[in-house]
Amino acid sequence: MTGKGGAAGNPARHRDEGVPLARFTGRVVVVCPRCGGRALVVPRPGLPAPRSAMELLFQPRRLACAVCGAVADWKADTRDNALVGAEPGSTEDPFFHRPLWLQTRCVAHILWAYNEEHIDALSAYVGAQLRERGRLSPTLAMFARLPAWMKTAEHRAEILAGLKTLRDLAGRTAPADRSDAAHEHGDRPRPYRSLYFRGGPY
Repeated sequence: MTGKGGAAGNPARHRDEGVPLARFTGRVVVVCPRCGGRALVVPRPGLPAPRSAMELLFQPRRLACAVCGAVADWKADTRDNALVGAEPGSTEDPFFHRPLWLQTRCVAHILWAYNEEHIDALSAYVGAQLRERGRLSPTLAMFARLPAWMKTAEHRAEILAGLKTLRDLAGRTAPADRSDAAHEHGDRPRPYRSLYFRGGPY
């Protein structure tokens, strides 16, 4: 489980290697703006593979809905001849600001994820009885920035159950399958220090 945050194959231990939330933005499951079903936000076809997780926040994106056929494109804003990266960290996708499809109510909060890989990473962290930090823990490390209610052992069972609900939602597509929590919550993150990507292919 080392690749998903585990330690030496032991699911009771978790080692935080400073993985940023941006790593999970390569594929974001959202609510379609047209039909309310499940849509996907992914990098536009034909782009080179990102050289780092943070580069994902600058890549042009495409929103596509397999339910109704809706399509939309996103491109990073520019400032002083540089690209301004998207800002992850809320119940909206960081590109089109659509509500995430993977949302559910959990211990008086909203539990959310971008995709199945994100769910797996959160499950490994929440389910671990021993949590360790690696040598590097960047400022934008995802686990270090989780809210306190997700870190306490008191809520472990409820959060794991909530993550199972998200996993079930990931396999559904119809507007009628939409969670009652999958709406705007006004929790868009505050802009952090300028994120620019200079000299890139976009």
